[in-house]
Amino acid sequence: MTIKDTPEEWEVRATETPFKGNKTSVRTDDVVMPDGSVVRRDYQVHPGSVAVLALDDEGRVLVLRQYRHPVRQKLWEIPAGLLDIPGENPLHAAQRELYEEAHVKAESWRVLTDVYTTPGGCDEAVRIFLARDLSEAEGVRFDVEDEEADMELARVPLDDLVRGVLAGELHNNCLVVGVLSLVAARQGDGLDALRPAEAPWPARPFEA
Repeated sequence: MTIKDTPEEWEVRATETPFKGNKTSVRTDDVVMPDGSVVRRDYQVHPGSVAVLALDDEGRVLVLRQYRHPVRQKLWEIPAGLLDIPGENPLHAAQRELYEEAHVKAESWRVLTDVYTTPGGCDEAVRIFLARDLSEAEGVRFDVEDEEADMELARVPLDDLVRGVLAGELHNNCLVVGVLSLVAARQGDGLDALRPAEAPWPARPFEA
């Protein structure tokens, strides 16, 4: 048996969008179950996101600390952001986020992993990149606002982040998945065996 996620779409008898926000919305679908019954499913419609695990030459990961109102916590995270432009190349979006949030650029990019953050209640898909060969970006720093104006930046040894994840001290989805995926990749076929930065992404198709 091949362990692999596969596309499938059950019949939708009716759909409506009771809420539309600036970036996301809520959709309600009447979905036909295998036994023929119809059930209502509410879920958040999301444009998708990218995240960047930026690893420097000393084995440290670039992280930032940001207030997240829904969970009422300041979380340590890796740089990330929305795919604001439909069909945007996710690599370009990731490079933009690394510049805007950390004023850093990277010469080496790979796809670390692709995830659905909350597939039971949201269609958000995230591509997490591994960025290496880091250097300070040129040009004017990006003007931040709102929660981002209070962000803290740090470079933390990978092993410290792994310990924090397993101790239940670090909770951000992209940080947790990215850090543990990096460890797995190193212990497996190595970082150079990761997918190229512009590998296909069926969840959010794009033009190279």
